[in-house]
Amino acid sequence: MGIKALIEIIVQFAFVWLSFAAIQGMHFERFFNRPPRTLPLLIVLLATGLGYLCATFFLSILSAIGNLTYLIR
Repeated sequence: MGIKALIEIIVQFAFVWLSFAAIQGMHFERFFNRPPRTLPLLIVLLATGLGYLCATFFLSILSAIGNLTYLIR
């Protein structure tokens, strides 16, 4: 139980970090004549949301694959 929780936390942080790196590569600043001061906050919130969604999808896929063993038994 504790190992599973640790893996979930690591996966969540990894996907948030990956989505943050991907969003940073898009350079949102060039879409604005004068970028708003809150643009970095928006980028962090978008990365957190996207990372959470991706991590949840990944963890549910892993859970489904783990539950496939019950079909064989």
